[in-house]
Amino acid sequence: MGIIGSTIQPFTATAFQAGKDFFDVSDADVAGKWAVFFFYPADFTFVCPTELEDLGEHYAMLQKLGVDVYAVSTDTHFSHKAWHDTSDKIGKLQFPFLGDQNHVLARNFGVLREGQGLADRGTFVVDPDGVIQIMEITCEGVGRNANELVRKIRAAQYVRNNPGQVCPAAWEEGSDTLAPSLDLVGKL
Repeated sequence: MGIIGSTIQPFTATAFQAGKDFFDVSDADVAGKWAVFFFYPADFTFVCPTELEDLGEHYAMLQKLGVDVYAVSTDTHFSHKAWHDTSDKIGKLQFPFLGDQNHVLARNFGVLREGQGLADRGTFVVDPDGVIQIMEITCEGVGRNANELVRKIRAAQYVRNNPGQVCPAAWEEGSDTLAPSLDLVGKL
């Protein structure tokens, strides 16, 4: 898809967030910060609330890591508020939900299901320079795991803060990293 390493495209979307009035979020609001764009197909569905609840359970940890979280679907901000007000799982969530009824974000991130008007289940991690560092897209019936998302973000932040180092498979914070060089070729 060629999206890793690309810069996010300009956007403006209206958000709903618990305890706040509706407000606009744009690419300028994301600049200089780590951000997660967590796309899901639609409000009032089945797998989506379980994923969003799981993400919500990790929200405080993500905030400690300096990461802004944006849930995104092609529903409106009004629908997001109604879902928040009527669902026990969604009602607990504190991060903003972006309305993308014009499909700008879903198209920008390559997850719009053309002809259906829904977004695929996609997660994108954007670094402070606006560059997409991580992406995950799953099929309709497969939910994502926020533990793994947190692990990947920690690895991406480590690599950014430690030039010349890379994180091997299943790396956890505090584990050994690698320094790619000719000396390692053929030895791993």
